Amino acid sequence: MTTVYDIPADMFIRQVAEELKKNPQIQPPDWAAFAKTGVHKEMPPENSDWWYVRAASVFRRVYTDGPVGIQRMRSIYGGKRNRGPAPSQFRRGSGSIVRKLFQQLEAAGYVSHTSEGRTVTAAGRSFLDNVANGLKAQATGIVPGLTKY
Repeated sequence: MTTVYDIPADMFIRQVAEELKKNPQIQPPDWAAFAKTGVHKEMPPENSDWWYVRAASVFRRVYTDGPVGIQRMRSIYGGKRNRGPAPSQFRRGSGSIVRKLFQQLEAAGYVSHTSEGRTVTAAGRSFLDNVANGLKAQATGIVPGLTKY
């Protein structure tokens, strides 16, 4: 069975974002059109579907990195803040975005909250593995479940 680890991240995240768009539980809030993704950014994202792409990326990170919390995810999505002539400094990404995404993924039943952090549920693992399996079949031209003799 193909898993998340077998598919390149960029291709996988795009496909998961398309699948998450179909889920009514994953919806960008009203303020998402105007929000920056962190204090190190100067402008909001240009991609109109950035909420779904970030949700797919967070979902994949929870799958691969085990139990994670808000602060670790903020560090992952942080970057260097331009301070003009002064040296740049690292700043964490937006905690509100990560928090809302975790809440939406929990409402969809893909992620659960434990004492150690957020982990992927069995339904979430199945969802991501099915997407990965479909991408592997699409890339190789093999129909899943069909064996050649």
